[in-house]
Amino acid sequence: MTSAALLVFSALLTRTLCVIAPQIPDFKTGDKNVIKGPFWNEVFTEVYEDQEEDISTTTSEPLPFFEDDASTNNVTAQLGSRVHLHCRVHDLGEKTISWVRRRGDDLHLLSFGRHTYSADSRYSLAFEHPNDWRLLIQYVSERDEGYYECQMSTHPPLVRRVHLAVVVPKVEIVDERGRPLQDKFYKEGSIIELRCVVSEVPQPTRQVSWKHGGRLLNYDTKRGGVSVKTEATSNGALSRLYIANANRNDSGNYTCSLADVAASAVSVHVLRGENPLAMQRGKASILHPSLILFGSYIS
Repeated sequence: MTSAALLVFSALLTRTLCVIAPQIPDFKTGDKNVIKGPFWNEVFTEVYEDQEEDISTTTSEPLPFFEDDASTNNVTAQLGSRVHLHCRVHDLGEKTISWVRRRGDDLHLLSFGRHTYSADSRYSLAFEHPNDWRLLIQYVSERDEGYYECQMSTHPPLVRRVHLAVVVPKVEIVDERGRPLQDKFYKEGSIIELRCVVSEVPQPTRQVSWKHGGRLLNYDTKRGGVSVKTEATSNGALSRLYIANANRNDSGNYTCSLADVAASAVSVHVLRGENPLAMQRGKASILHPSLILFGSYIS
């Protein structure tokens, strides 16, 4: 075939294709509409636009997150009290919350979901509606101090760490100058006055009790003339015990205590007719002179 014939054949073939190609049906919609522009460009453009539309209309579940509350990251509790460690979670969905105790590299499971897994009955999960997965610790002891982790079962797990500090209250029976007492002497018929200072307490408290031996004096009505006055201070309490018209039966050990957590004791001596100075000299070999303090009511 000559070159001229080839040119004529090519021209006829091209014209034929231009007539036939636009009549190819749209395989996606099934319509016989004429596709404008090149076939491959129209097909792939339609597919791409449809995919983009599907992505934009797809909705995903919100991701869970911890409530940002820095005030609950560090918790201080008094020895013997009960405390809640807070873990507020938003959009938890099907995820699960667990509490663990961290000691160095060791983790000890305390709770999973709403179930407690600790062998220590002082620990329990105390959920508070709507989203606070609180860990409750009762009768807090010094060994409870340390880090606790609230973990969310995401991949990787989300962790919120809480530090618990345990404060041990300090209780002292003191003299008028604030010095600790071990012995106090009073003359018969005078007024016994003892001062008890409670400190190192996160929240001021009035739960201070006085005992004479094993007898509680706070609400004593049998003896008469007994009164207890307690006032809160910035970091604890100041409690005063008054006993009017002291007699020999009022001698003995007096104890000031804070809710069975901490206590201090003093030995009270009520004298009848003895010379206080002679008593001091006579006891010097038994009691250190600095511990023999005489009440202001002794003449």
